[in-house]
Amino acid sequence: MNDEAIPNAPAPAELDALMLIIKSFLEHLEYTLGKDKYSATHHDIFNALSYAVRDRLVERWLDTQQTYYNEDPKRIYYVSMEFLMGRTLENSLVNLGLLEQFREAMTSLGYDLDQLIEQEQDAGLGNGGLGRLAACFLDSMATMGIPGYGYGIRYEYGIFRQSIVDGAQVEIPDNWLRYRNPWELDRQEHLHPVKFYGRVVERRDSEGKPVFDWVDTEDVMAMAYDTPIPGFATNTVNTMRLWTAKSTREFDLTFFNEGNYIRAVEKKMVTENISKVLYPADNVPEGRELRFKQEYFLACATVYDVIYRFRKTHDDLRLLPTRVAIQLNDTHPALCIPEMMRLLLDHYRLDWDTAWGIATNTFAYTNHTILPEALEKWPVWFFEHILPRHLQIIYEINDRFLAEVRRRFPGDTGRLQRMSLIEEHWERKVRMANLAIVGSHSVNGVAALHTEILKESVFRDFYGMFPERFNNKTNGITQRRWLKCANPGQAELIGTTIGDGWTKDLFELARLRDHAADPAFVAQWRRVKRENKERLARYILDHNCVQVNADSLFDCQVKRIHEYKRQLLNVLHVITLYNRIKANPAGDFVPRTVIFSGKAAPAYFIAKLIIRLISAVGDAVNNDPEVGDRLKVVFLANYSVSLAEKIFPAADLSEQISTAGTEASGTGNMKFALNGALTIGTLDGANIEIMEEVGRDNIFIFGMNAAEVEELRRKGYNPRDWYGRNAELRKVLDMIAEGHFSPGNRDLFRPIVDTLLNQGDYYMLLADYASYIAAQEQVSRLYLDQDEWARKAILNCAGMGKFSSDRTIAEYAREIWGVEPMEIRPVLEFRQRDGVPES
Repeated sequence: MNDEAIPNAPAPAELDALMLIIKSFLEHLEYTLGKDKYSATHHDIFNALSYAVRDRLVERWLDTQQTYYNEDPKRIYYVSMEFLMGRTLENSLVNLGLLEQFREAMTSLGYDLDQLIEQEQDAGLGNGGLGRLAACFLDSMATMGIPGYGYGIRYEYGIFRQSIVDGAQVEIPDNWLRYRNPWELDRQEHLHPVKFYGRVVERRDSEGKPVFDWVDTEDVMAMAYDTPIPGFATNTVNTMRLWTAKSTREFDLTFFNEGNYIRAVEKKMVTENISKVLYPADNVPEGRELRFKQEYFLACATVYDVIYRFRKTHDDLRLLPTRVAIQLNDTHPALCIPEMMRLLLDHYRLDWDTAWGIATNTFAYTNHTILPEALEKWPVWFFEHILPRHLQIIYEINDRFLAEVRRRFPGDTGRLQRMSLIEEHWERKVRMANLAIVGSHSVNGVAALHTEILKESVFRDFYGMFPERFNNKTNGITQRRWLKCANPGQAELIGTTIGDGWTKDLFELARLRDHAADPAFVAQWRRVKRENKERLARYILDHNCVQVNADSLFDCQVKRIHEYKRQLLNVLHVITLYNRIKANPAGDFVPRTVIFSGKAAPAYFIAKLIIRLISAVGDAVNNDPEVGDRLKVVFLANYSVSLAEKIFPAADLSEQISTAGTEASGTGNMKFALNGALTIGTLDGANIEIMEEVGRDNIFIFGMNAAEVEELRRKGYNPRDWYGRNAELRKVLDMIAEGHFSPGNRDLFRPIVDTLLNQGDYYMLLADYASYIAAQEQVSRLYLDQDEWARKAILNCAGMGKFSSDRTIAEYAREIWGVEPMEIRPVLEFRQRDGVPES
């Protein structure tokens, strides 16, 4: 029988590719893992599959790195304390264009690819938007052919796994590496020394010039682990290099021979704590010191590695800014600046002016916050004790900088105090943001409003001195992860309607506007949304034991739990709805399922208490027979990338309700809108730009803007005024304060009400409450018209072109880094890939 007689028979080339995949998988199962089909566990199957995928990545990876070496382009080094990568398997298959081939191969062997994808642990390398942005940027750089590297720390444990026990957050170690990480390759040849403590000895060289020796140090070795980062539909595979701490010696044989076994390995354990956990607790001195050491560990290893790579092909370090751009993702890696100065001055013996010119033209700084408590400051005594040479360099930077400030602004002592790198309070501190600005040639915010606040308020003095350094780069997200992978139903619908060009040019989504009023398209859009909601409803039933109505409005707020993000305002609305239903049980209410998810910092008392309140309100609402399925409240534990990929496609309403002027940008707002959710939000962060792109009629805006917030603060804000004149608000707060939701401990939630009524309500929830409730009423009215809701959801998706991280990276490349995309061709003239020869 020939192939023509078999319906849908694969072509010979396709069959060859399928057999190669199966062969690769079986060989890894047998030879890499030492298992067969009888002894292999689910994790073994997942790992063998991952190695088979990695093989295809490595071919392109080696070609990419060899091309970079041969062509010597300017390279981008993105340094971040976090990379919230999520799962790698599905994303790699999508980017390689091999998802369906591998699905068919696994099916032929009796395995379900979707179940294998669920086996993968989320990489515990990040916590929030900062880390997820970094991950999106790596994807975009590879997709666009930008020669880029990500540098971070290989944390053995993530920040924590969150469980909810009796309504409260409980932190459990996130041992994400327990079952190995098949995507990384250890690079034992890249082992760099990192020094701590010790003292600085000054001497003179043969020419009488001062030389500074950092001696009597305690050394740690930084070892590299590399992970391939594939671009979408391209041969480019870039690198994420993560550092892990290794002891300079395994154990002390003298103590071991004396029988003191714990002392023998103590040095190794203390040394390797540096890369043990993401964000150690900073409410105790030991935790803060460890966090400080992590930041220097990352800076030292990265700068050493960057210069080492540069010097493979260049002898003149003055050329470094022409071949290297280092982007500091917030202030955490700001120690890269004095570390580079230390190497240039002490190791390569350059003069100060030359070294400083190299450094400032190499570094660029991204700011992610305007909150004072989030602008890092480290005690001077930390530097004196741990990094004494760097303190000398920072003092020198500061002295030279302040001399220039005095020259430019004579007699302005207030400006000198504000701009100094050293904060002269009862505890002298190094201001890391000031260091990053002074030591960089570019300072960017991450949304238009955020950047204006930086220029007009937070860094006003610096903007007055260096206006050319400040610029905006509105954040973005990668549509490959957040639509094509996360929402395949919607992605397929879009592709069959307007083509797949949006995967690389998100502005193509604008063509959906022509279909927003098409009844057939709207019906298909609603069908996909309903399927996504049913999928999330099953997850909620399995994990929270709460049956939710898939026809109800899925109202979602998922992000880090923090007072400025105002999850508490959302809870006040929930209680208001609850009271309205209780007061009118026979009333006609739009069914609503309110979904929360996010982690609170372990030492953040109020944030953790807000989680308890959400859980307590949920218990009351979900178990009240008078309420039924008209209102449900669920808190989904352990928010992560993989959980987000379930929530975003199912959401109807996106809660972006931070106090205006506090959120730098946000990227969750973009992911929700891309997946067809309508936004209810304040004029804060990127909400403003989303409104501009989707249209004022297709978003629910409420509350004060940033200028009005500041004006109210200036005049004097008294939250009790709002409490006194709004009966519904007063009832809600009284219920919380009097223990309605905590009958076993009536004072449990009183501290929350105290922060609002007696401690000033800094984030002005009460001032925005009435406006928020009114906006939510508009939401309910619109939801009654499902076709009109869907039309607006389509228009939201269609307006997301600006918010691709590809656009953001293109702006970085053009306006800050000065680099051009480059094409990667196979280095070998012929190479067999997936059964298809490539030249």
